[in-house]
Amino acid sequence: MSAVLPLSDWKLPTLTLPIEGMTCASCVLHVEKALKAVPGVESVSVNLATETAEVQGRAARAALAAAVEHAGYAVPAEPSATAQPLAARRGPGEGARIGIAAALTLPLALPMLLAPFGIEWAPAAWVQLLLALPVQFWLGARFYRAGWKALRAGSGNMDLLVALGTSAAFGLSLYLMNRHAGHEGMAHLYFEASSVVITLVLLGKWLEGRAKRQTTEAIRALQALRPLTARLVGSAGEVEVPIEQVRVGDVVLVRPGERVPVDGQIVEGRSQVDESLLTGESLPVAKQEGERVTGGSVNAEGRLLVRTTAVGAESALARIVRLVETAQAKKAPIQRLVDQVSAVFVPVVLGIAAITLLGWGLATGNWEQAILNAVAVLVIACPCALGLATPTALMAGTGVAARQGILIKDAEALELAHRIEVVAFDKTGTLTEGKPRLLALEPMDGSAGKLLTDAAALQTDSEHPLAQAVRSQAAEQGLQTRRAQDVRAVPGRGVTGRVDGRELFLGSRRYLMEMGSDPINPQALAQERHGRSVSWLAERAADGSLKLRGLLAFGDSLKPSAARAIEALHAAGVQTVMLTGDNRGSAAAVAQQLGIGRVEAEVLPEHKAGAVTELRQRGAVVAMVGDGLNDAPALAAADVGIAMATGTEVAMQAAGITLMRGDPALVADAIVISRRTYAKIRQNLFWAFAYNVIGIPLAAFGLLNPMLAGAAMAFSSVSVVGNALLLRRWKRG
Repeated sequence: MSAVLPLSDWKLPTLTLPIEGMTCASCVLHVEKALKAVPGVESVSVNLATETAEVQGRAARAALAAAVEHAGYAVPAEPSATAQPLAARRGPGEGARIGIAAALTLPLALPMLLAPFGIEWAPAAWVQLLLALPVQFWLGARFYRAGWKALRAGSGNMDLLVALGTSAAFGLSLYLMNRHAGHEGMAHLYFEASSVVITLVLLGKWLEGRAKRQTTEAIRALQALRPLTARLVGSAGEVEVPIEQVRVGDVVLVRPGERVPVDGQIVEGRSQVDESLLTGESLPVAKQEGERVTGGSVNAEGRLLVRTTAVGAESALARIVRLVETAQAKKAPIQRLVDQVSAVFVPVVLGIAAITLLGWGLATGNWEQAILNAVAVLVIACPCALGLATPTALMAGTGVAARQGILIKDAEALELAHRIEVVAFDKTGTLTEGKPRLLALEPMDGSAGKLLTDAAALQTDSEHPLAQAVRSQAAEQGLQTRRAQDVRAVPGRGVTGRVDGRELFLGSRRYLMEMGSDPINPQALAQERHGRSVSWLAERAADGSLKLRGLLAFGDSLKPSAARAIEALHAAGVQTVMLTGDNRGSAAAVAQQLGIGRVEAEVLPEHKAGAVTELRQRGAVVAMVGDGLNDAPALAAADVGIAMATGTEVAMQAAGITLMRGDPALVADAIVISRRTYAKIRQNLFWAFAYNVIGIPLAAFGLLNPMLAGAAMAFSSVSVVGNALLLRRWKRG
């Protein structure tokens, strides 16, 4: 029998590659095609906005980089952990190059600007040539290089269109200049058309780069939270060391006003800690000995000693940054439409330009005008806006969500969330505080103290909230509890074990019924009507039957924002359902308080996923909100799983969205942000297609000169990114 591989061995590794040289949606397709051809690659997702490729598989980085470079693009050296995204690393000389291009182009464009005022003036032909040469072949060299690489790879891109268009206008000007040399007067030359187009495209790319840097602001803000040093406390006293030297188990000192350098547990001191940039919670959180703190949060007032539990890549802050980066790098399903269009876009544009050239030339005999119209077609048809429409909106949406304490793990979750029709909530820890208290003991045989002692003995090692409530109550009463023997937990039902040789069972009514006893009685019904959860303690009698020893009633308070969360969802047209393993009385009481219409109580963990699947089979798009290990199957079964970061790691791994603070009101916020983001995607795609659908025919019919085409093309990319950035203004109403 073969050994079973651990989960980590089954999961294919994912590598993120920075890509340089991509300019449009066509580039994205060519890079993806090149990477998919590398042996060992299972899937590829290339993002124009972040200029990265996510590659899943077992291919080596060197092989992937070689494939990208063969396709005509570049893979820079592996970035450091603190490196900024490529979109944020534009060279400082780019603005100066645009300034030089504008200075050289202005005299060429001046005659066109003066003509409406009746002023006829133009530089000499040789002056125009001297001004246009550096713009065309120095400042515009990037278009030739990238266009040539695309041709060598058997593809086409924006750079090829610009290079062909401006070269045609420049070549036409040279032809006319030579043809009319020595004649009186001077023919109209088109050096200004080629120079203005190059200048406008460079300006558009620069503005686009600036706007893209703003979409990565959320990541940079999170990265800025990483302290560079920490104060280690040891036998030698306090020593300030680089954060890389801190190890798990080390104790660090955090003074008032300083950022907490590591994830850890407070071993001494108490304070108020500002976690706003991590969780979106605006108010400081009280922390004391025994409680956990997260690296990157700010210690407001007290001196704290913190024992390190996680550092570096395993810290909560590092994982948050990775989640946001991953979400921004992945493609949304709607991007497939763009990819299909982009695959044929450049060849179709080249065909239209050729038809325009031949059509005008053969029909009118005016080959000069034919060339200009073909140039306008090539220039207006830039696919930049198509490539940026979806990823920039997703980056802005995930960024604003992160600032609110909502971590979106992938683009598909963000896109699906806008269609959510039903939200299913777990109860304990999700809608309630998850800190139940033991409110009543009803012994049926023996004293209340004996009932509590036996219950505590069964739950000595359990981390279940109800077990903690039992142990706390026993400690408050000063009861001496023993450790039960042969303890066995039955998930979703209860626990069994031996105390002083007696076989005891503690759990829900369902559990005892399965064991052959029906513990219903008036006291239990009364407790459930008050919204309390009831557990039963039973003992195995000599004849094998179960003898009831008594009941324990627990109460849990609702989270302050729970009612507001349900109200906001209903206002957004979303139905709400509660799925809980708790008893029907307690579940109904909570649902009535919150206004939840449908309740499914006493649901076992394995059946929660089935309940979610049933909702989906009815045609609804379903989100599941939970925080516990028992919610993980349901989170995975839902269209969109939403986990509370205050819950278990397993729940967060199964979910597509994680709420960094245990606030159910963030569920409605996540849906609203998703709807706004999807609206921006649709608006961007509309404008990206509209520019081409309207612009290409106008250019082909001679109604758009190359300079206006260049301006429209540059404006299309900037407007798409600018529209996406409007998402950053969103705030909860």
